[in-house]
Amino acid sequence: MNPIGLISIQFVRPFTRENFSVFSRMKSLGFDFVELLVPEKGELDLAETRKALEDAGLGIVLAARVNLSRDIASSRHEAHRGGIEYLKYCVDCASELGATIVGGPLTGSPLVYAARAPEPVAEDERIARKDRCVAALKEAGDTAADNGVQLAIEPLNRFESDVLCTCAQAIDLLDAVDHPSVNMMLDTFHMHMEEASMPESIRRAGKRLVHFQANENHRGFPGTGATDWTAIGRALVDIGYTGPMSMEPFRRNDDRFGVPIAQWRAPHEDETAKLTAACNFLHSTMLLAEHRR
Repeated sequence: MNPIGLISIQFVRPFTRENFSVFSRMKSLGFDFVELLVPEKGELDLAETRKALEDAGLGIVLAARVNLSRDIASSRHEAHRGGIEYLKYCVDCASELGATIVGGPLTGSPLVYAARAPEPVAEDERIARKDRCVAALKEAGDTAADNGVQLAIEPLNRFESDVLCTCAQAIDLLDAVDHPSVNMMLDTFHMHMEEASMPESIRRAGKRLVHFQANENHRGFPGTGATDWTAIGRALVDIGYTGPMSMEPFRRNDDRFGVPIAQWRAPHEDETAKLTAACNFLHSTMLLAEHRR
């Protein structure tokens, strides 16, 4: 059965040692692992964090955080090199925390969260961006292989990336990287905007899929939106996917005009029932997908 997880920012951001009690709470809600943002240097004692996870019986997947100073697609040498070193740092963190997957927009070039608009580039720069990403992922992939870690590149929607937006683009990049420790993850929130067929994209990803984020089209709790979870579950079963599935629902507790939706909001109510139901929903989706005949 696929392990089901929840991102740490569902409870608190930033995550510090004062929040270790969240691990046992997540376990009690039925979750198998936490998707933890890669700690910035000095943010967490990694050995202490690993022990807290083990004490709670919780697994871990890491989510990388890129920015303009660590961007492997960048033409600026310092930003490109900073991106490579950051990926290696992510791998080191994973090794110390007991994680085997580091996922996220590893290809860099962030848009929304770096206040940069998407922009077209000349063909030679498009090719150069790809070459820079390939070289960086090969180098970081070697470090990942040495530590038993998988790097998982994530396509983001067109408003959050102008480098990697679709499953097909991810496959194109991975074909060029051709490294056993560099694969991909998919997020149904972004797929809603960019994929003609989410089930077919999952099938195209096939064995390259090492992490899956199960999010609604409106970023709410799974099962509360327009996502065809039956079709998605069947596609995942068809490719033999038994890896982790995580949730990162964003709250919509304020729909007044002019209030930004793409914004993290702290908890404002007891979400125990909703989180438990969403976790059970994903387990049931996968169980029924396996027995659809």
